[in-house]
Amino acid sequence: MKACIWYISKYVTPPRQGTAGVRGYSLMREIAKQGFRCVIIASDSNMVGDIRANQENYETEEVDGMTVRWVRTFKYSIAKSFRRMVSWLDFELRLFLMPKTSLPRPDVLVVSSLSLLTILNGFWLRRKYKCRLVFEIRDIWPLTIVEEGDVSKWNPLVVVLAYIEKLGYRYSDAIVGTMPNLQEHVQNVLGVQKEVFCIPMGIDEDALNEGASISPEYIEENIPGEKFVVAYAGAIGITNALETYLECARSLADNEGIQFLIIGDGDLRERYVKEFRDCENLTFAPKVPKNMVQSVLAQCDVLYFAVHPSEVWRYGQSLNKVMDYMLAGKPIVASYTGFPSMLNEARCGSYVPANDVEALRTEILRLAAMPERERLIIGERGGAWVRKNRNYEKLASEYLAIMFPSK
Repeated sequence: MKACIWYISKYVTPPRQGTAGVRGYSLMREIAKQGFRCVIIASDSNMVGDIRANQENYETEEVDGMTVRWVRTFKYSIAKSFRRMVSWLDFELRLFLMPKTSLPRPDVLVVSSLSLLTILNGFWLRRKYKCRLVFEIRDIWPLTIVEEGDVSKWNPLVVVLAYIEKLGYRYSDAIVGTMPNLQEHVQNVLGVQKEVFCIPMGIDEDALNEGASISPEYIEENIPGEKFVVAYAGAIGITNALETYLECARSLADNEGIQFLIIGDGDLRERYVKEFRDCENLTFAPKVPKNMVQSVLAQCDVLYFAVHPSEVWRYGQSLNKVMDYMLAGKPIVASYTGFPSMLNEARCGSYVPANDVEALRTEILRLAAMPERERLIIGERGGAWVRKNRNYEKLASEYLAIMFPSK
């Protein structure tokens, strides 16, 4: 029988129960298909997925060829809250106390952030089972809360998390990140070089095959077929950095051939609708189910995403949104100042500096003037690249080479 892998993360979501947090589950499912015994240990307190709350402290299910152990954990509803910290601590305590005799003995432990605290349990479990420990970073904490959460680097929580992060980098057997330039960050933290691997976000071919078509009525009401449509699809909140896009739409209000389209919902939607109600070239369309996103994006000409300037992006990105856009086979424009990846590798889009309205305007006008066939070729390159390089079967094989370097 092949080796056993434990994947431990507070936030794991099966694809059928959400859209965020599915990466770990999908990777382990692919590894299980290759004959390895896979155990996922996760919390039932999960804001990114529709996870059923446990009735018992620990509940186990056998699904997709894996063992999934759900740990009942203190619940919270607001991400930036003290209750979230309590939930992290509760998960770690229950993980430490969790009966483990019914689980197969691990040969490899993967501890995936968030939360960083789990690496402490990882050290203990490695000693207990004398196995290999992989420290996986999906979100660079505490850097993220310092850069984007307006928290001082001298905040006691930040200081503690920074110390735990450093321990994880220094004493784990391997470091894996979803971002392509994490090695630079690890070197900055440790002061010395240490090898870091990248296993990015992936695409689920099964989910793609289950896609559904959007209704003709939705298209007729929201997407003008005779215009050049620049679309954003996703959440409408403070982290989505849509101000540059919106101001660009206002600057092109006199151009009757270009329409800006926002598909989604969020905290700032109503504010933006009121603030930009004078822009007839800007449409706010209703959110659509995940399985219909590709159908909607196919009706557009150029797709847009943005992030706020942040030190975090210096280490690269691996965003689900970018892959959704690439799969749609459309050129992509990103207001992004950071380490470039994906768009430049696939040659399927372009970067403009974050918060630069004039640069975005210039790029949109360039694409609008481009022959349709040329735009189609650009978009097709993105779809082909992401299917080749981001499918979970390939990523799982690459991960196994990190877990078992001698095999």
